Amino acid sequence: MKSYQKLTTNVPGISEEGEEETDGQPLCHQMLSAWWLGGGLLTVAALLSGVTVWVLGQIWWDQHEVPFWSKCTSVPENRRFDCYPEKSVIVTQKLCESRGCCFVDGETPIARINGVPWCFYPPDFPSYSLGSMNKTDLGLVGFLTRGTKTYYPKDIEKLQLRVEFETDSRLHVKITDATSPRYEVPLDVPQATKKAENPLYSVEFCKEPFGLIVKRRLSGTVLLNTTVAPLFFADHNFLHNLEWNTLPLWARDVPPIESFNLYGVHPFYLLMEKGGAAHGVFFLNSNLMEVALQPAPALTWRTTFSTLQNWLETSGRSQEGFPAMPPFWGLGFHLCRWGYGTSNKTWETVKAMRSFQIPQDAQWNDIDYMNSTRDFAVDSEKFASLPQMVEDLHKHGQYYVLILDPGISSTQRPGSYWPYDEGLKRGVFINDTEGKPLIGKVSVCPPPSENLKHLYAQVPFDGLWIDMNEPSNFVDGSTEGCSKGDLDNPPYTPAILGGSLSAKTICASAKQNLSVHYNLHNLYGLMEAKATSRALAELRGKRPFVFGHWLGDNRSEWKDMFWSIPGLLSFSLFGVPLVGADICGFSGSTSEELCIRWMQLGAFYPFSRNHNTQLEKAQDPTAFSPAARTAMKTALELRYTLLPLLYSLFHRAHLQGETVARPLFFEFPKDEATYAVEKQFLWGRVLLVTPVLEPGADSVTGYFPKGVWYDYYTGSSVNSSGESLKMAAPLDHINVHLREGTILPTQKPGGSTWLARRNPLTLIAALSQSSTAWGDLFWDDGDSLDTFEKGNYSYLVFNVTQNTFISTVLYSNTEATYITVDKLSVYGVREEPKTVTVSGKNWPFTYLTNQVMSQLLIQTRGLRTWQL
Repeated sequence: MKSYQKLTTNVPGISEEGEEETDGQPLCHQMLSAWWLGGGLLTVAALLSGVTVWVLGQIWWDQHEVPFWSKCTSVPENRRFDCYPEKSVIVTQKLCESRGCCFVDGETPIARINGVPWCFYPPDFPSYSLGSMNKTDLGLVGFLTRGTKTYYPKDIEKLQLRVEFETDSRLHVKITDATSPRYEVPLDVPQATKKAENPLYSVEFCKEPFGLIVKRRLSGTVLLNTTVAPLFFADHNFLHNLEWNTLPLWARDVPPIESFNLYGVHPFYLLMEKGGAAHGVFFLNSNLMEVALQPAPALTWRTTFSTLQNWLETSGRSQEGFPAMPPFWGLGFHLCRWGYGTSNKTWETVKAMRSFQIPQDAQWNDIDYMNSTRDFAVDSEKFASLPQMVEDLHKHGQYYVLILDPGISSTQRPGSYWPYDEGLKRGVFINDTEGKPLIGKVSVCPPPSENLKHLYAQVPFDGLWIDMNEPSNFVDGSTEGCSKGDLDNPPYTPAILGGSLSAKTICASAKQNLSVHYNLHNLYGLMEAKATSRALAELRGKRPFVFGHWLGDNRSEWKDMFWSIPGLLSFSLFGVPLVGADICGFSGSTSEELCIRWMQLGAFYPFSRNHNTQLEKAQDPTAFSPAARTAMKTALELRYTLLPLLYSLFHRAHLQGETVARPLFFEFPKDEATYAVEKQFLWGRVLLVTPVLEPGADSVTGYFPKGVWYDYYTGSSVNSSGESLKMAAPLDHINVHLREGTILPTQKPGGSTWLARRNPLTLIAALSQSSTAWGDLFWDDGDSLDTFEKGNYSYLVFNVTQNTFISTVLYSNTEATYITVDKLSVYGVREEPKTVTVSGKNWPFTYLTNQVMSQLLIQTRGLRTWQL
């Protein structure tokens, strides 16, 4: 019979309860509900953005000694952990049993279709045993040993387990080779200085086979349980145990394809538990990874050459690593396309936007501005007027962004291309195994400050778009191929697109400053972004706008517009709030109806950019009919009206790690109906956005959590019990609702944020059923570095209580832009008031059904508190 001893230690957070049993078997897991978002891939978040019942449950096999075949057949299908995951092999019974695993040829057609593994681990497959545990300043340390060899090459016989109780809500678990040092991700991580005194979680250990169980102390809910499958640690492969979908994690430059590795890697998942509590797990790993999901439910992580290091956060709130504060203009509307061809054509588009008075903050250029597609070199013929165009943009309070790829040309004669010549001198290029610069199509290096200074002298750009930093390559590996070693040809390769690690990227064995490319591949984009941000801040002396996250080269199709919502919500969870899709689609020919609906949705992306590829028709707002142009202009003016709210949300993200665009379940965690909502989203806690995502529709159905919701445009209210409602949605309209109890700061739109910021504010209070409301406003100059840290900002809080509206200045600085309020609307006033007073003086007002509109003019230069 298996041994399920628990190691009990007198340490806060370590359970000392006796063995729990059900039907004579150890209780390893309990029921959970989960919304799993992981991998940083658009398709991952979209595919799994619904409710799943997670039975991380008991081991179902018979614990007594029974024949091997009986042990195999007793394992339910949904608890079969794949013993032969190689996709390139036709698994036979002989191959399977050579690994000591069970082989059951799919008994049912459904099993064959759904991907239930035929070759899976038996209940008693050899694993590690846990020895004694010793206390440390932060928790516990112990050793795991394996007494039996497995089929994995170069089994590691002894591992070190380190468990650290970093905060009351955060647990850190690390497993690594006990005898040899291994690569660890070169990133700063939270460093605890003392052990948590009152953790919200307990930790239990099964000694043989080794298992780790983490529970909530109050409810007993199981958050993590590794006892359901064997643990492996080998020199070439690590297998740990979550559906029959397999998700490879290896950054790849490819248009979004479901179930394949895409541009980024974010190894994080979030689970919603029964009752509305939540926890998340982050795996600190930059190596090649694969995640297998099965309906047990369970998650299997496979990675190579690495340590296992993860953080479990039980509070459901972000704790570390808050995003940078974007410049205010970065939240305006951006326009780009690959294929303008000339600076004059680009300039004509900008002028057309102005002539129709359509808001625009930034004009971009793709690689067609480059001289022979070389970074840091402008085509002096086709883009001869580019400096004048940029000067014109700046005169109109607009901005210019250009693209940089990590490819540096090596084909020109020596001395003719400064970036390459200087890069050779400084040794900044990635080298092959022989120490020579790795030549691909393209070579790769991050842009140093000197290169940006040379480019800035030609064109005074305001922001940089860093693309193709997976890194992308137009040949596999290099022009000379890759090595025959384990790094380029590991014993196990997940089902990545192209079948090899070098597919459309560089060799895994290539040498970089910190380590080999195998270890750093999934970090390349992040490292380039950090280097570029530092250089741009130094160059301009202003808040850097470095754009490296969007939802990829999507298509001009309705389904791609839909997928963008789970995508941007996933990035919100990853701590990257400034994100959006290419509005109207990057590739293919958009339709007028699709582009109108997408511009409406895109007006609520945290980052709003219309962009498409060369050889397709133009899709900027001026390219369509007058009716379509008007609808798009209306959507953008709505965005610009709401920018004070959006900017304040980004401040809260920067300061506290809150999300900007967020799924409904974030605000309504006890309402399980919100877990499956993927066609709507919120701006903060304030606005509910319900776009039309299907062709030919003049209505849309949306879910309204329990409470009062106010139509943003009219103030009419819906008192929902938690239900789906059908709403009119003509082609020129997107449904937006205000949540009860919120106060929304808005501003009259202008042709750019530079103009709009000079307009007075309008405040909209949406009263709760108890006639209260709350909101805030963060305001600074929108462009300077570290304004909050230096105190160069203003912060106002708005409250409604007991029929009184109070504006309170919590902090002000003379450097902040003047703020005026000229209008206040209060939604949800049940009876017409007899009088309205402002700071003790009677004030004129207008009462409509369900709202008060009071015309105010409150000059807040030298800010002061006032009440109504």
